[in-house]
This record gives sequence, structure tokens and C-alpha cells, in this order.
Amino acid sequence: MIRLASPRAPRASGNATWRVLLLVGVLAVAGVAAWAGIAYLHFTRTPLAVRTTAQTLEIAKGEGFGGIVGQLRREGLSEAHPLLWRALAWRLGVANRLHAGEYALAPGMTPQVLLENMAAGRVLHHRVTLVDGWTFAQVRQALAKAPKLAHDIAKLSDADVMARLGAAGESPEGEFMPDTYDYVLGMSDLDILVRAHQALQAFLDQQWTQRDPSIWPQQPYQALILASLVEKETAVPAERPEIAGVFERRLKLGMRLETDPSVIFGMGPAYAGKIHKTDLETDTPYNTYTRYGLPPTPIALPSRAAIRAVLHPAPGDALYFVAKGDGTHQFSATLAEQNAAVRKYILGKKNQ
Repeated sequence: MIRLASPRAPRASGNATWRVLLLVGVLAVAGVAAWAGIAYLHFTRTPLAVRTTAQTLEIAKGEGFGGIVGQLRREGLSEAHPLLWRALAWRLGVANRLHAGEYALAPGMTPQVLLENMAAGRVLHHRVTLVDGWTFAQVRQALAKAPKLAHDIAKLSDADVMARLGAAGESPEGEFMPDTYDYVLGMSDLDILVRAHQALQAFLDQQWTQRDPSIWPQQPYQALILASLVEKETAVPAERPEIAGVFERRLKLGMRLETDPSVIFGMGPAYAGKIHKTDLETDTPYNTYTRYGLPPTPIALPSRAAIRAVLHPAPGDALYFVAKGDGTHQFSATLAEQNAAVRKYILGKKNQ
């Protein structure tokens, strides 16, 4: 009987071949995984290419994760493959939680620190200061120079600005609280003015309820105007209630206030650093030498201290004051005393 050869031997050879191929595949996958692991570990430990301590990263509102990674590559901060960034973001759980804004960069910062900062919204803050005694024109200039602040009011008139603040028809002078305001990328100068206007109104309203009931102003706005005059007359804190007291008594007696800062404000661009007798005699709505009562609007940003001073003026009998040349004033109860003080501190110094 003739027997056919058993086919088992070839099968065994084929199985071995498949085992070899499978082993090669596993090793290849393991090699790729090992390479990927090494690449990922290197990526997470390699600092971003930050060139200076002042360098920042600005992420636009609505930018997606892919766009952010693309921006990092375009700006030369990272050459890492986007998949590595996605792997890190997935591990941190932040891929869909990155905030727009401006971020501070520092030499040595790693990709993980950057993503954690963006997920937490640790955006860079800037500051702009509105100074006691500034006019609204000066406020505009300061906001226009503030870095990374959108300039929405650049093409708006003063009237348009006040309308945007919900105060249509009102003058902007004195209507903003002098203070330092924080802002971040994406905010505008109008945002700052909204906060400053609200802060001023809230403070004035709160202080008005605590005012001395005997004072001349019958409305908060009158107190605001008077406070702006006090603000411009002295930079010495202790003198503010005294000057407020002089103005208070003059108003009650029906005397003109005769305050130079108001005259200067009314002169506008014509003021060149000195005030002359003709300026005091030239009538404007702000000339308190030719007109009785208060000027029509504040002339500057009054400080909190100036507002408190006019709501709680110092008692006394002084009706006049003159600058002594050292930042302080000489107060007088009579015109004769005032004339003597003028001769001593003004005319005497001119003759020296």
C-alpha cells in the first residue's frame, strides 16, 4: 500500500513564520511606543524657546487648541509635533479649557506650565492710573497711551463717551474716580471709564448720606464741583478741609469764590502757564472772579479726600487764603489781613 506524506511538517513551518512575523510586529510596535515615550518625555522636559523675560503670548478669543499649537510653532516657541501637545493636554485634562488672553513667558518655562497657566486663566494684568486733579483731556491721553488696551473712545466725542456710560448730556469733567485700575488684554478704555464712573458715583452717594447737614451744597453734584476746586487749590491733605471751609463761608455770605484754577480751566488752550489781571477780568462761565456761585461743572478729578473735605469743611472765620510759595497757604479772616499776606508772600517775593 502506498502512503501519502504527512502535511504536518509544512504547517509547522508556516506557523513558525507567522510567529516570527508577529514577534517582529510586536517588537516594531514596542519600538515605536518606546520612541514615542522618549519623544514625549523629552517634549515635556524641554523648555519653550523664550528669548526674553518680557516676552508674552497673546491668544485671541475663540482660538481652538489646534490654532494655539500652530501659533506656538509659528512664533518659534516650540517645534514639537502637535500630537505631543495633544497628548500632554489630554493627560492634564485641559484641551478644551484653555482661555484667551495675554500670558507672561519666562525662560525655562515648560509646555506643561504654559498649559496649566492657560487652563487657569492666569493672564497678564496691566495697570493705568487716573490722577487726582486731572482734566478729562488728560484722562483721555493716559488711556490712549496704555499698552494692550483697546481704544474704543479714540473716535468718540466727550458727549458720545458720556452717552455710552448712560449719562447722556452730562459733562465728563470730574466724573471719574482717580485711582489705579487693572485690566487685561481684550478690555477697552471704555471699560476703564465705566468702572471709574461707577466708583465715583458710588463713593459720592455714600459720602453724601454722611455729610454735615449745615453745608452749602444742596446736591451731590454741587459738592463734586466744589471738591474739584479744593483739589486744584492744594496738594496738602491737611489744608483741604480748611480751603473747603473758606469756600463754604464765601458761598453762604454771597461772596465770589475768586479761585484761580477755575479761571484757568475756563481759559482752555489760551492758558500758557501764567494768569494775568486781564484773564481775571475776562468773563467765562468758569471765571469765579466775575461770576457768583459755583462754575457749571467740575474742573478736574477730585480725590476722595477732597470730596470728604467739602462734605465736612473745617470750622473757622477765614474768608481768604494766599499761596506761601512752599505748597501751603496763609489763611486770613479779613481783607486787610489778606492784603498783608499778599504783600508778604507775593509782592515781597517779586521784589527780591
